[in-house]
Amino acid sequence: MRLPVRHSLLASTLLIAPALHGTAHANEAETATNSDTIVVTAGLEQSSSATALALPVKETPQSVTIIDRKRIEDFAITNVNDLLEQAVGVNVERVETDRTYFSSRGFDVSNFQVDGIGLPLAWGIQFGDLDTALFENVEIVRGANAIMTGIGNPSATVNYVRKRPTDELKFTGSAQLGTRDYWRAEGDANIPLTDTLAVRAIYAHEDRDGYLSYNHVNRDVYGAILRWQATPSLRATVGYTRQENDADGVLWGAIPLVYTDGTRIDLKRSATTSADWTYWNTKDQSVFGELVYDFGGGWSATGIATYRRFQENAKLLYAYGYPDRETGEGVYGMAGIYPSDYKQYLGDVYVSGPFRLFGREHKLAFGVSVSKSDAKEYENFSEDTVVYPSPSEWGETGIPEPSYPGSYLAADYSDRLTRVYGAAHLVLTDRVKAVVGASAMWIKSTGFSYGADQARKDSKVSPYVGAVYELTPNVSFYASYTDIYNPQVEVGIDGARLDPAKGTSLEGGIKSTWLDGKLYATAAVFKAKQKGLAEYAGYFDEDGCPVGVDGVACNGKAGGSYYDPQDTTSTGFEVELSGQVTHNWTLSGGFTYLDIENADGDDTRTWIPTKSLKLASTYSVPELNDLKLGAQLRVQNATTAVVSDLSAYGGVEGDVTLKQKGYAILDLMAGVRVVEHVRASVNVRNVTNVKYLNSLKWGQAFYGAPRSAVVTLSVEY
Repeated sequence: MRLPVRHSLLASTLLIAPALHGTAHANEAETATNSDTIVVTAGLEQSSSATALALPVKETPQSVTIIDRKRIEDFAITNVNDLLEQAVGVNVERVETDRTYFSSRGFDVSNFQVDGIGLPLAWGIQFGDLDTALFENVEIVRGANAIMTGIGNPSATVNYVRKRPTDELKFTGSAQLGTRDYWRAEGDANIPLTDTLAVRAIYAHEDRDGYLSYNHVNRDVYGAILRWQATPSLRATVGYTRQENDADGVLWGAIPLVYTDGTRIDLKRSATTSADWTYWNTKDQSVFGELVYDFGGGWSATGIATYRRFQENAKLLYAYGYPDRETGEGVYGMAGIYPSDYKQYLGDVYVSGPFRLFGREHKLAFGVSVSKSDAKEYENFSEDTVVYPSPSEWGETGIPEPSYPGSYLAADYSDRLTRVYGAAHLVLTDRVKAVVGASAMWIKSTGFSYGADQARKDSKVSPYVGAVYELTPNVSFYASYTDIYNPQVEVGIDGARLDPAKGTSLEGGIKSTWLDGKLYATAAVFKAKQKGLAEYAGYFDEDGCPVGVDGVACNGKAGGSYYDPQDTTSTGFEVELSGQVTHNWTLSGGFTYLDIENADGDDTRTWIPTKSLKLASTYSVPELNDLKLGAQLRVQNATTAVVSDLSAYGGVEGDVTLKQKGYAILDLMAGVRVVEHVRASVNVRNVTNVKYLNSLKWGQAFYGAPRSAVVTLSVEY
């Protein structure tokens, strides 16, 4: 049974939500045009998330998926967890109600950015629900991202592209009502104040009951961005965002799935090991300023300064142990109160433009990024042991709240990261284009966390090389290679920190456009490796000894986890398409196959699905009041996990394998214009009401959401 991990030690919660950047990476074209990017042809969307160069996705030698605002609105996707569940090649691991992991190509996704800037997440955790109201679209670059990050896993980078002020006066608003007392209101106003000054203001409020007993979420989102075109060459932008997410009845860890004899527990979908007195409240604020200067001739420079503060206060209850089949006894709980405060300071300077060499025009981009993050985490851990009733009463019989002795400073650490990065897009011939680049990074950490010294000093240079060969005007072959470096915070069985993991990513494939450029299709094969990657192996008892292991010194943190360094290889292929089949019919999605093995050639990380299919489609009938019908389908194969500590709780000896059968989730939508500027729609999720477990990553789990419906009334002027 895995005991809970509080936070990462490399600015974990600090880096999930926005570390704001301006348009330098995400909307480089705006430097000269002062307008939003217009998508003309599938595969020609500009993206710089992979290479720092604003290149069409079709010319980027890596797999890139873009989920745009239209799809977000069509399917009423209000949080990033739901959005990434629909992204090809990304797996969402909902291990708790308010802590979520993501994986791609067999490895945890640890890099999240806003407008191309961000830092890696050592644990790759999303706390709470990050709202989509602030974002125009989301870009996912699969594979290692050496140029734009330099640190992390050869999995994927998720880039949230923020809404920006435009020259158009526009207002959109919506109201939603849904199952389980769900309601939401959202507004987005873009106002040109003068010919050179524009402001965009965003607000959203969401309130809902969860399908798990006691669970309730209340969320407020605020955003304000001001853009000033000071001169034809100089643009200044300032912005402020804030998200307050209050969640009650939250899971810390999940639910034990087996009895001590190894047989499965028959649980209700609403079952929970939480209590009505638990909560996990977060407040996330960001302020940024940006200057973009156009030198002319296509050259521009951007400077960004960002300050972010992330605060949380959580009262949590964790269940451990396994129940006896006859008596139902044997599960206990521990509780604690965890206020935390994180601050981050980030600066980035980026220059890009064209140059001529050997009679051809190429592109060059380079930049310097510096950041500092400070974290303070407090713990008020109860010394009382909570005793759970039998599984049939989980979520129905209240759990008395224990007492707390008083808080203490459990973690106080700082991280500094400096990066120098650059890339060149080289037009070698009329048909061959190459991207070469590198990222050099220096990281330094100080302080302590839950008894562990956080002192660290590392540096690394990660190269990138890729090429695209245009076979015909609509078909291109591509290949790319990069490596990546991951300083790890996990400790081994001896209590010492593991060495950094080193990863490589090799990818090749074909990109093509069809139907006069309206439909974009790709196919890719890949091989990703991680050497020395931390894999959970067990936990330490109250004396710091590894549970169930003899003859090893007791140097661990009581209740903490220990890990083994593993060499892991992931190989597979992906097929993806997006765009319009006809003027009225859109289609996007793809299939992913994975084979994840350890150094001995055995399957590993078996909680990750190795086969997944994701499809989304809409069909419009303009003649019938702009009727639009749509569907989303998500299919995955069976997954497994091993429970190996039953004997430590008086259960059977040996390993017990948990299995989640393969399943398919279907969502449907329909929308129609009621009157001019007003539209009504309905979304039904999990139409067939499939009952499935969210994730087996920790050997615990809770059930996924049952069928639900949302009705939306939207206004646009």
